Amino acid sequence: MPIKTGIAAYGLSGQVFHAPFISAHPGFELTAAVERHNKRIETDYPGVRSVESFEEMLRMDEIELIVVNTPDATHFDMCRRALEAGKHVIVEKPFVASTSEAETLIEIAEKRGLLLTVYQNRRWDNDFLTVRKIIDSGELGRVVEFQSSFQRFRSALAQSAWKEEPGPSRVGITRNLVSHLCDQAVVLFGMPQKLWATLGHLRDGSRIDDYSLAVLLYPQLKVMLRASMLVREEAPRFAVHGTKGSYVKFGTDPQEHLLRYEKATPSCSVWCTEQESEWGILNTESGRAPYPSVAGNYMHFYDNIYDVIRKGKPAEITHTEMMNDIRILDAIFESDRTGMTISF
Repeated sequence: MPIKTGIAAYGLSGQVFHAPFISAHPGFELTAAVERHNKRIETDYPGVRSVESFEEMLRMDEIELIVVNTPDATHFDMCRRALEAGKHVIVEKPFVASTSEAETLIEIAEKRGLLLTVYQNRRWDNDFLTVRKIIDSGELGRVVEFQSSFQRFRSALAQSAWKEEPGPSRVGITRNLVSHLCDQAVVLFGMPQKLWATLGHLRDGSRIDDYSLAVLLYPQLKVMLRASMLVREEAPRFAVHGTKGSYVKFGTDPQEHLLRYEKATPSCSVWCTEQESEWGILNTESGRAPYPSVAGNYMHFYDNIYDVIRKGKPAEITHTEMMNDIRILDAIFESDRTGMTISF
């Protein structure tokens, strides 16, 4: 039986990262979305109900799963209310604003036997899957340096006011993009021993962090995570160096572009691949050559959600990983504020 699903907001996130996958996946039924003004979802997906408020969605008994993809500061309250209404919950990153909020929501979900997970879709980026495959293969030997970055050139401030206003949830590039980089790093290497970070407000008039550099320190490994809104000339997305070689990859996974600008329809099978000209370079004792990119697919996130709810399998993004991501993000802000290296 398909999992009837509601989306808490039908803006960019709902239109690009959730509705296309929920609609295309045979294990789900896109049932409703909250739209206070435009009623676009009824045009995009005939038969899907547009509701006026989150409260109205919570009253819909048929909905089993709710995607909380509203502004960051609302995550805690909306996740709590959805869980208390007996709904499974997917929440956009950043999860919540603090470890105490995270602990509260996890406790509610575990007591009620409900799914609570964060939409860390970047685990299914083609470049990250390729990096993971190469590291696991041992071709680089022992990894000693890992660089990962999100690069944007958006010198103008965002038109959405909430995206540019500082507040308790610290909206900015660190929580919105570096949260992905932290998650990927911990998947590959586990929790670091220490962390040092510096943030910046580089755009004219910026009131939020639009530059972020975090260095995660392991016994024999340095991990550098960077995100910036003022990078016109692209640097590598990934650069991985080990005792036997290096892998360097430019460009970003093409899924977001295809979904956002070409209105592509995702599939449970392979639907998005890279040309050889876009592959990264692997340089080892065996030689230097382009390395075929693994096909990425955000649909695999929803595959796992279906398996959790219908088959009782474990969630790919665990509560421990969700907590660790918040701990690292908190440490980044503390390190920037104090200038100190933070120990875990």
